[in-house]
Amino acid sequence: MKMKEFKEMSDEDLSRKIEDIRKEKFNLRAQSKRGQLESSAKVKQTRRDLARALTEQKLRAAKAQA
Repeated sequence: MKMKEFKEMSDEDLSRKIEDIRKEKFNLRAQSKRGQLESSAKVKQTRRDLARALTEQKLRAAKAQA
């Protein structure tokens, strides 16, 4: 996902998306350990999506306190 997509989400949607991405990251890591991973690029993309979502969440928290 692009950062723009995360910015357009509500706070509740963003929290749910972060939870979903974390679950997906866990599942991909488990598949990798079992040797069932189809695309190693998916792990990298998921990790970056999580970082983008968490960044947006922290920016919103900082903006709310300011």
